[in-house]
Amino acid sequence: MVDYTLARRSAISSLRRGRLDTSDVCDAHPELLRAAKNIGDAVPGQCPICSHESLRWVRYVYGDELKRDSGRVVYPAAWLSELASAHDSFTCYLVEVCVDCAWNHLVRSYMAGRRYQALASHPSSRGRR
Repeated sequence: MVDYTLARRSAISSLRRGRLDTSDVCDAHPELLRAAKNIGDAVPGQCPICSHESLRWVRYVYGDELKRDSGRVVYPAAWLSELASAHDSFTCYLVEVCVDCAWNHLVRSYMAGRRYQALASHPSSRGRR
C-alpha cells in the first residue's frame, strides 16, 4: 500500500504559503466530481481548502486483467470484494474529493486480488499492515 498523506500535507502547505494557487489543487475532473457527488463515500471532517463538510472518497480500479472494468469507479464498496475474488491482481486508488470546491487528492493506492488475499491470510504476513 502507498499512502499519500505526506504529499497531501505538502500540497496544502504550499497552497497556504502561496507557492500554489487554489486552481492548482481544486481542479477535479468533471467525471470525478460527478462520481463523488452521486456515489462517493462521505468523509467525516472539513475540506482542507474551503472548510465545508463536503468531502467524499471515490475508489477506482485499474488492471489489465479487469478488461472492461479497468478504470471504473468501485460502487458499492462491496464490489471491490467481488473483483478481488474474481481476479488475481489489480490496483485500487482511493481519491478524496470536495464536491464544493473541487479539491482532489489521491489518498492511497494498493494492490488487490486473489494473490493479495492469499498473502494477507498467510501467517508470516500478520502484523505487516
